[in-house]
Amino acid sequence: MTAEPEETRPQGRIADNIVFFARALRKAGLRLGPATVTDAIQAVLTAGIGTREDFYWTLHSVLVGRHEDHAVFDEVFDLFWRSRRPADEMLEMHSPVAGERKEKPRPGERRAGSAVLNTRGRQENIEQEAEVDAHLSLSPREVLRKKDFAQMTAGELAEARKAIANLVIPHDLVVTRRFRPDPGGAHIDPRAMMRFGLRTGGDLILPRYRSPRHVQPPLVVLADISGSMGQYTRIFLHFLHALTERRRRVHSFVFGTRLTNLTRQLRHRDADEALAECAGAVEDWSGGTRIGETLATFNRHWSRRVLGQGATVLLITDGLERDDINLLSQETQRLRKSCRRLIWLNPLLRFDGFEPKARGVRAMLPHVDELRPVHSLDALSDLCTALSAFSPKRGSPRGLGKRRSP
Repeated sequence: MTAEPEETRPQGRIADNIVFFARALRKAGLRLGPATVTDAIQAVLTAGIGTREDFYWTLHSVLVGRHEDHAVFDEVFDLFWRSRRPADEMLEMHSPVAGERKEKPRPGERRAGSAVLNTRGRQENIEQEAEVDAHLSLSPREVLRKKDFAQMTAGELAEARKAIANLVIPHDLVVTRRFRPDPGGAHIDPRAMMRFGLRTGGDLILPRYRSPRHVQPPLVVLADISGSMGQYTRIFLHFLHALTERRRRVHSFVFGTRLTNLTRQLRHRDADEALAECAGAVEDWSGGTRIGETLATFNRHWSRRVLGQGATVLLITDGLERDDINLLSQETQRLRKSCRRLIWLNPLLRFDGFEPKARGVRAMLPHVDELRPVHSLDALSDLCTALSAFSPKRGSPRGLGKRRSP
């Protein structure tokens, strides 16, 4: 075997540093494999380091394959390869007692800082990571799936967000009036038969068949972000982002004292950037709640736009209304009549002894098709399964029968 030429060997620790840099990118959410890391090292050795900008774009051209990864790559690169930036600045980014920052946080900044802090500079992290992965057994994951979002630590919430991103999206289909070509269909397709007959001048016309087309109906989410729901707001936004990213025709609204449409903001592929856009668009975070008035606004201005073609509505609220109860009952009934299926997700159902004693709950309950909990990962997983199932006939709301007192 011939010896490798001296000029093609990695000089210094640049190859090791690129490996650690790629590990930080993976921790921040980029999809990188060993072959991509090898290509990045070879590209740097071939092009040379040169200026900082040349080095940046050499790594960027190999390691960034999606447009939404650009912001995260930029933040990780800035933190990892700028040694003169003090570590205290990264620690401040994650400290719960740190002072408020004057400038708006950039998309992907928190993920980048966390990834670099856990990866930079020490090869011993490899053994530590293997130790943590081995410790994460099935039992802690089961506990995490059943745990209330309001009782989770910051680390557990991060794990919950990853689990939400991997949820199986509902596969609910409805039959439309349109048809699609189907050799095994039960209906004759006369147009297809005539088109085929034109090829032979009408001498040979063979039967063609079709079947009804199945599509996913629109999914409309109305989420309460008032003070009583503040412990669940951010995790619900991650759930809405996962739905919007992996399913078409998802319309997301939040409300406290007013109704805000967040459909456009949640379409960003990067979760951090999407939530940052949502924070800038909403003006009534963790304030009061006017469920009846916001439902009236939705029914008046948005229902005709988004509730067509058999839409399913997810109403996420605890039902603690202080305004006119008659208005709440009337608008909930109108919303139910405008959609194919109205599902009420109430985090108060986490209590085994829950009973509909609040006025708002009693006013809304007769007008919903299902009442389900939404406080844990298991509850969200059960919701996705229920959405995929056949919708029941409308009657008394399901999900509360076992909690009603005899």
